[in-house]
Amino acid sequence: MTPEQLAQAITAALEAAVADGQIAVEIPAEVRVERPKDRNHGDWASNIALQLAKKAGMNPREFAEIVAARLREAEGVAAVDIAGPGFLNITLDAASAGELARTIVEGDATYGNNDALTGHTINLEFISANPTGHLHVGHTRWAALGDSMRRLLAASGADVTAEYYINDAGAQMDKFGASVLAAAKGEPTPEGGYPGEYVQELGAAALEQRPDLAELPQDEAVTAARELGYPMMLQQIKDTLDAFGVHFDVWFSEASLHSSGLVEKAVERLREQGHVYEEGGAVWLRTTDFTDDKDRVLVRANGEPTYFASDAAYYLSKKDRGFTEKIYLLGADHHGYVNRLKAISAAAGDDPAKDIEIRIGQLISINGARLSKRAGNVVDLRDMLEWIGADAIRYSLGRYPADTPLELDGEELRKQTNDNPVFYVQYAHARTANVARLAAADGVSRAEGFDPSLLNDPTEATLLAALGDFPRVVAQAAELREPHRVARYLEGLAGAFHKWYDACRVRPRDGEEVTDLHRSRLMLNDATGVVLRRGLDLLGVSAPERM
Repeated sequence: MTPEQLAQAITAALEAAVADGQIAVEIPAEVRVERPKDRNHGDWASNIALQLAKKAGMNPREFAEIVAARLREAEGVAAVDIAGPGFLNITLDAASAGELARTIVEGDATYGNNDALTGHTINLEFISANPTGHLHVGHTRWAALGDSMRRLLAASGADVTAEYYINDAGAQMDKFGASVLAAAKGEPTPEGGYPGEYVQELGAAALEQRPDLAELPQDEAVTAARELGYPMMLQQIKDTLDAFGVHFDVWFSEASLHSSGLVEKAVERLREQGHVYEEGGAVWLRTTDFTDDKDRVLVRANGEPTYFASDAAYYLSKKDRGFTEKIYLLGADHHGYVNRLKAISAAAGDDPAKDIEIRIGQLISINGARLSKRAGNVVDLRDMLEWIGADAIRYSLGRYPADTPLELDGEELRKQTNDNPVFYVQYAHARTANVARLAAADGVSRAEGFDPSLLNDPTEATLLAALGDFPRVVAQAAELREPHRVARYLEGLAGAFHKWYDACRVRPRDGEEVTDLHRSRLMLNDATGVVLRRGLDLLGVSAPERM
């Protein structure tokens, strides 16, 4: 019996009690069950009596007893006890509990999916780095967590678009162009420019594409070098993210906001809303009306739009493209953006409490990482991938809340021991695959003979309870935007599986006949493999079948 089926059984018990006049209350559309902290209290618990008793004009324990009496008659329910002020503690019979293994195997890649966020149309923006250099350790945290968040939101029914905002406008792009030009001409990096071997490589490639580059007038040459170097740099960023398992649906250019006139149109739209005024020759947005600490300049006195104007135009672009919810994942140095972005949302006529969500990721450091020679004075993500590997980086970043400063040890992440959480979880999955291979060689098949009532060992009850909790973990991690809940869950599941593996044999011993017990345990083994694989995929981590 799945949690959903048990919730339906509780609903049916409530409906029957109402129909018989035992209680008079409106039954909620959703009845939830959860795992009790103490497994001695049963397989599942519900506080439905505490929720409804007052509305029914009854004592919670009296209400609970009416529901419990009917629920005890439900197929698959072995016992229902009332605890404390009126909690229902529900124990399933072995067959009903074990049936979950077959449900998981049949669901396979869809097990754990839920509809908690169905109807939500979300734009998820993360990383959004300048295309002037390679991604570094500072970008890595949101690269990992942002992509995992995208996967979780989609698994919970949301229509989610992952978007990378390319900061390709402004003075830094001119400095980038000047740096590429200097490299092409064999000159030193200009003051405030971009050093590193990668710029030398871009300069050489630009000169190959445009042999007359060094002979052009300086302003024209800088523009040409920028236009030649930019797409090459952006492609290298995309290639790095691809190697990291991170993919975006939309790459949105900041420069396009200016070239299309959207920045000017945004200013006028905000003016129509009544929140724009002029002072000192500049154009301002009255963000103090919306809890910001000061008003913000949209257009300087010299007629140049500010970055804030671009932020406003970008927000309105998201709104115009049909995204009712916009999630921004920003770095630790962007705390000041929270109020101003919410002010833009409010000034645009949206509800900043629900239409925009801004999350700040704290700094991370990786001990043992060296500054990149090819990328300049930074720790290059490409070097980290070669040194540590994508799986270890993504999992290690995924198992901590984003708002916690984090220090990791690179050499520890490389170790293939059970002390390394990613190895521990991946090894559990590889073990399920190995068990299945060896069982098949011994003639054990789950195609027939599955008897869920045979899964009655205490370690099997614990493992089944953990497997049944996966959909709740996925839904909660998506709702709270906290992928670390999945990682921590997987570590607990791996521990439960390893204990079961030590206690219960799937393969027959030498000369022993294959029985339904072996077949049933193989189903449980394979169900565990499905959930481990699903959980790792939500974190963007591979699930190897051999280690």
